[in-house]
Amino acid sequence: MANAQRLRRVADQIQRELAELVRDELQDPRVGLVTFTGVEVSPDFAHAKVFFTALGGPAARADAIAGLGRAAGFLRRMLGARLRIHNTPELRFVYDESVESGIRLTQLIDEAVASDAALARPARRARPKSPGRPDGPNRSARPQRAASPERAPSPKRAASAKRPARPVRRTG
Repeated sequence: MANAQRLRRVADQIQRELAELVRDELQDPRVGLVTFTGVEVSPDFAHAKVFFTALGGPAARADAIAGLGRAAGFLRRMLGARLRIHNTPELRFVYDESVESGIRLTQLIDEAVASDAALARPARRARPKSPGRPDGPNRSARPQRAASPERAPSPKRAASAKRPARPVRRTG
């Protein structure tokens, strides 16, 4: 059995090598722009589940699954020549839907924020301004206190303000 750190290293290496193999060696036109998002390797290195995304719609996804499934033996053989492990894992390709669900969630959040902003705008304009509230974008800022004329500066500050700057000695 392998430890978790070695499993992660082998999975990362498989992901990098597969990306390079698909880009350079694989000539199946069904496998277009494919991005490998992750690899899960079994503890005995017998099986590897490779997650990928494909650019395009559902038809491109189906073509990519078919093309990668057909090329799994070729990719396994080429991977075995590049990796330095005893058993090259059997590759199983799975479409990763997390990217699409993330995009869908982001769109839903953006729509909710836009609808909240549209509802909140009329309420802000209808609210009258209170006389004691400062205007402007920084509403939490306190008004600056003006210096009182009866307060004199401290003697040290007054002396340091009158004293000229000391010359800098250069050694050399």
